[in-house]
Order: sequence, then structure tokens, then C-alpha cells
Amino acid sequence: MSFLNERLVVDDKGQRQRLDRYLASLGRWGSRARIQKLIDAGQILLDGQPARARYLLRPGQTIEIHWQPASAPLSLQPEPVALEVIFEDEWLLVIDKPAGLVVHPTPTHSGGTLVHGLLYRWQGHPAGLDPLRPGIVHRLDKDTSGLMVVAKDPDTLAALGRQFHQRRVSKEYLAAVWGAVRHPSGIIDAPIARDPVHRKRMKVVRRGGRAARSSYRVLAHRPPITWLAVFPETGRTHQIRVHLAHLGHPIVGDVVYGRPRKLPPGVAVDRQALHAAALSFTHPATGEPLSFRSPLPADLQLLWDYCQNTAD
Repeated sequence: MSFLNERLVVDDKGQRQRLDRYLASLGRWGSRARIQKLIDAGQILLDGQPARARYLLRPGQTIEIHWQPASAPLSLQPEPVALEVIFEDEWLLVIDKPAGLVVHPTPTHSGGTLVHGLLYRWQGHPAGLDPLRPGIVHRLDKDTSGLMVVAKDPDTLAALGRQFHQRRVSKEYLAAVWGAVRHPSGIIDAPIARDPVHRKRMKVVRRGGRAARSSYRVLAHRPPITWLAVFPETGRTHQIRVHLAHLGHPIVGDVVYGRPRKLPPGVAVDRQALHAAALSFTHPATGEPLSFRSPLPADLQLLWDYCQNTAD
């Protein structure tokens, strides 16, 4: 497959944005990680010169992208994956993702993903979107359930990406954690970086990490479990799971950042007890404020009911 050469001029929305984040928000050249690889390989030039991913842009600058579309999408076939769509119009849709559903293809999950289901629903691939992550603005871990917004075209994807980047999207998660959380509410402001030893894990670090901030509020407690409402202000990989483990209260069922513990009788959870319960943002095309809520799935409802029952 031949390389493509594309050129664009930074608009006002790119003011003071990082080069990699700006290109990722436009949704054409793949994920931010993929764009960083192109930059490192010298395939993206800024005003004719190589630039670092963290370079802060100015309107009027010219970006040149020399890239090769991935060949994998040629074999990515639509599949009838069950999707619970709670809102849809011509620009976007909001999905209530079940636990166990992988968002986009990976080397270990080449089929049956949310993306496969989207391609089946759309009867093809929307023009201008990343072939492997069409319309994916943000993602949830495989075993995290709850709300996601998906764009249907590049302009909507870019606009939603800017809202996430500018922290204008409101997200609320419900999490069941081990132990009694000391304060009724609090803020966890702790940078996160990839664990240098266990590369699939993230960790809180003092230096060199990316800023990460979450606030929380206690909803219910019954030993040995506390339910929290968690409000992430940033969107780092595994942020809530890492922050709550750092707080000393790992999420129930999280075998990566916690350890197996005995659940109360009659309660069984075989995944991390984390649910994206609420999502609010501004519609990119209409300007209408949109808000959605998702009820707890049945497996987590058992944990909630246990904490609500304070009788001996």
C-alpha cells in the first residue's frame, strides 16, 4: 500500500494544543499513540521541520503528514454484536456497554468487539474515520460497564475530542471498593505513568507521569465494602482503578490493582465493580446539552443491595 502525503493548516482551535493531541482530535490518522509513532519516525513535519509530540501549536502553522493507512482494516468485517444504543441521531450515538465487551480490535481480540458491532450497524465504514477505531472518542476497559459516546463523522469526532480535552464532558462512575473510606468525599490528585516493570499496568508516580485528578463521594458502606461516586477530571488509562488502589481502597474484583478477597455470602462479582453511570456533554452539531444515566447492571446491583441492607 502506498504512502499518503497530507497537509493542513492549524486553525484557531489548535491554539496551545499539543501536536499529538491536536492531530488525534481530528480523527483521521488514528489514535494518539499511533500519531506519536509517526512523529517519532519523522513522518510528521511542522512548518517543514521535525517536531516533538508535546510541541504547543499556533494557528497558521502547517502540518505535513506522510503516512500509510493500516492494512488491517481490509480484513475487519462487520459482525452482529449486540449493542444497547440509548441515543442516536445522524451525528453520534450513545451506547450502554456491557462488561466483557472489548471496545476495538487488539492483537488478542480480533473479533466480536464494539467496533465490529458498529460496522455491522452502520452497514460499512464511515468515510474519514480511523478504520480500526471508527468514531471512538473515549473507551472503557473490557470489564468496565456503562456509557460511551461514539461519533459518526470526522467533524463530530473532532468536536467531541475537544470537549474531552478541554474537560467539558462530565462523567460519573460508580465503584465498589474494599474497606471503609475515611472521608465522606475527597480529591485524588496524583500523576500516572506506565509501570516500567509490568507494562500492562499503570501506577502513581512522583515525577514523569501525566497529570491525573479524580474526586469522589461516599454513597454507602457496609463492611467490608464501600460504594463511591467517582468523577474523573482527566482521562488517563486505568485512572480510577489506579487512583482508588493508591488511596488504599482497590475496586472489588480488580485483580490487576488489588488482590482477591472474600465477598459476603450471596454476592458474586467476576470483574472489577466499576460502572460508567452518567455522561453529559454538549451536542457538537446542535449545541444542545445532553445527559444520560445508566442503571447498575445486575451483578453490581447485588453489591449495592448488600450495602443498603444494614440489618444484622
